[in-house]
Amino acid sequence: MSFPLLTATAALPAIGAIATAAVPAARRNAAKSLALLFSLATLVLAIVVLVRFDPDGDRYQLTESHSWIRDFGVRYELGVDGIAVALIALTALLIPFIILAGWHDADPLETGSRRWRPTQGFFALILAVEAMVIISFEATDVFLFYIFFEAMLIPMYFLIGGFGDRAHEHGEQTASTQRTYAAVKFLLYNLVGGLIMLAAVIGLYVVAGSFSLTEIAAARANGSLDMATNTERWLFLGFFFAFAVKAPLWPLHTWLPNAMGESTAPVAVLITAVVDKVGTFAMLRFCLQLFPEASKWATPVILVLAVISIVYGALLAVGQRDIKRLVAYASISHFGFIVLGIFAMTSQGQSGATLYMVNHGISTAALMLVAGFLISRRGSRLIADYGGVQKVAPVLAGTFLIGGLATLSLPGLAPFVSEFLVLVGTFSRYPVIGVIATSGIVLAALYTLVLYQRTMTGPVKPEVSAMPDLRARELVVVAPLIALLIILGVYPKPVTDIVDPAVKQTLSDVQKKDPRPEVEAAK
Repeated sequence: MSFPLLTATAALPAIGAIATAAVPAARRNAAKSLALLFSLATLVLAIVVLVRFDPDGDRYQLTESHSWIRDFGVRYELGVDGIAVALIALTALLIPFIILAGWHDADPLETGSRRWRPTQGFFALILAVEAMVIISFEATDVFLFYIFFEAMLIPMYFLIGGFGDRAHEHGEQTASTQRTYAAVKFLLYNLVGGLIMLAAVIGLYVVAGSFSLTEIAAARANGSLDMATNTERWLFLGFFFAFAVKAPLWPLHTWLPNAMGESTAPVAVLITAVVDKVGTFAMLRFCLQLFPEASKWATPVILVLAVISIVYGALLAVGQRDIKRLVAYASISHFGFIVLGIFAMTSQGQSGATLYMVNHGISTAALMLVAGFLISRRGSRLIADYGGVQKVAPVLAGTFLIGGLATLSLPGLAPFVSEFLVLVGTFSRYPVIGVIATSGIVLAALYTLVLYQRTMTGPVKPEVSAMPDLRARELVVVAPLIALLIILGVYPKPVTDIVDPAVKQTLSDVQKKDPRPEVEAAK
């Protein structure tokens, strides 16, 4: 029996969560160090998964399959394709940076303060989310996926509501109310989506007689499972609705600005760079593979929703006064690009969408974490409270600028490649949609550069005149992310080599081929 590598990769942060939670409350530093150690160990296992995965091998590799709930046909089935491997690596990479960035976020405001939950609880919850996200990427049993897709809401609820942002212009009482509102809204939106998906999961089992993704896909391919058209469409809508909430896609997005705005910066990164990726990943793995005909049927409407997300999110980002809410609306716009690439049904679009998931995670982490360091120094999230920061903290301002330029997809930085592929893939099949989507690029330049101008340039405001530059711990967090943005911006091949074979198989599932160019290349 081979070593269960996928199980170990998901189990290690779960064990770390339990161990961290068990640390006595008085030993806060020990809890932090233990959580960081487990996150680094998980990263090592994720690298082993990455190395052992063969892009040219079987579609699902490192598979594990065990009987779990025999009476209901539920199995513990795991397997990864290139898309899952890339996202597992992203998750395992970001968690240590999230822990380091939030090193002091759960410390009490003063000795004996009970306004914040124990420090070890904060880091234990982060590790719990990591475990659930990783196993969601690995699960090839639909019911197993559903359990962890929903279970991750619980630790996220407590991270948003119990460990929210301390910087609030209206005082602690209002901040506490806002955190509670954001946490409840996050939970309700995602629970509704999850309940609708549960009905679809049960319906799928009734129709297919199995929860196994590979068995159902094989039965559909060989013709032994033939879903009625209306049945397939209703099941697709049940799955897609839950994933669109998680993604988040307009008009199911309204929970995200509240959740990110009221969370600490590391938790905001956990939401948008890690947890939300489960939604777009699941569209590729489950919607397209299980319901290919329904996916093609729904494509025109989904493309319109994606374009609205791109333009709407960018427009609202332009008008924001709050730094973190601006990044949240920018993320809504970026997720619109990801969904657009997925449902463009071209190899360029889907490769770009998958690469966008990775690059967006890195760029948003860089920008939001630096923004968090900035906010912690000034104690305010309002853009108007800053000015002239680059004169007193040039390293902070410089890293903030690079994170912002990555967000607007500047050529030479990682998101540019993915956004370009999405637009090329979309334009080749839906030129009008592609043209409209390009407006998101212009708006991204507007909200990013205006944000930098208002916070970093101009006269130095008295409140920021003594602001310290980035400290050693903060540089350890930011520098690797900036380096990755540059490396993947000029050489994305390592990621595309992993995801491209999986993308081709996904296109094969929906029986789509790339459109032929109108003008043949000269030989």
